[in-house]
Amino acid sequence: MSRAGQLRDRLTDGGYAAGWRAVRLLPEPVARAAFAAGGAYAARRGGRGVQQLRANLDVVTGGRLDDAALADLTRRGMRSYARYWQEAFRLPVLGAERIVAGSTMVGREHLERAVAEGRGVVIALPHSGNWDAAGVWLVHLLGGPFLTVAERLRPEQLYRRFVAYREGLGMRVVPLTGGERPSSTVLREWLAGGGTTCLLVDRDLSGSGVPVTFFGRRTTMPGGPALLAAQTGAVLLPAVCRFDGAGWRFVVHPPVPVEGAGRLRDRVTAAMQQVADAFATSIAEAPEDWHVLGRIWPEVGPGDRAAPAGVS
Repeated sequence: MSRAGQLRDRLTDGGYAAGWRAVRLLPEPVARAAFAAGGAYAARRGGRGVQQLRANLDVVTGGRLDDAALADLTRRGMRSYARYWQEAFRLPVLGAERIVAGSTMVGREHLERAVAEGRGVVIALPHSGNWDAAGVWLVHLLGGPFLTVAERLRPEQLYRRFVAYREGLGMRVVPLTGGERPSSTVLREWLAGGGTTCLLVDRDLSGSGVPVTFFGRRTTMPGGPALLAAQTGAVLLPAVCRFDGAGWRFVVHPPVPVEGAGRLRDRVTAAMQQVADAFATSIAEAPEDWHVLGRIWPEVGPGDRAAPAGVS
């Protein structure tokens, strides 16, 4: 790496580290107000990410909202996204006891049944609500860590900070790429031993996912959760996080079957379609808490007003 690149990486890491410390030191009402104002400002500016979020929310709401209502939903979505980051920076300060006390889990019996049977569990989630807070709750429920995968960030020091942060919350983190062993191997071993893993899968960043219909439109999602469940005998559970007043709400959907006759790829595709359907059901109840500022559907770009599915 060039000297200029090294300097840029050091400045990036230093900026994140300083901001992280500052947010933790702020009184909670001040931090909450500052991030809410930041989310509102970003919505007003209407950058590319905000425009894409607006287009995504237009699809989620079936194209039924007029411009003013869609703009209001987008503003609420950006405030929700800002709340996620404010809480993410402050989770160690909030403490596990407060998070657990302020959380509600619907469908926890699906998770508890799988754990009681000694089976591995694959929890598939979208980028909704505060998935880090859900992780703290899950560590409390399991009485130990779960495994998750993190994409490598640049600079490397920043990636290490994020890993150390999540491991400090009780999670175990493996890199998606560049680890001592392939992440898929580590995940299979963990699940085969009865462990639990959480994977965010509503965006197919690799472009090699399986085809699904999501909110009435074709897209792709990573097939990893269903494949891992099929290979290890783990239970596949879709789950969606959202905010609930000053607290958090986590909905665990019933298990998605991955066993049976037929080709493995077909079973994986069918299972991920059920995951997508579960996501859509919960996201539709609180679309402002779905934080996806990137493209999901190939035909829906930043700022587009998509006609309702099936309408040309």
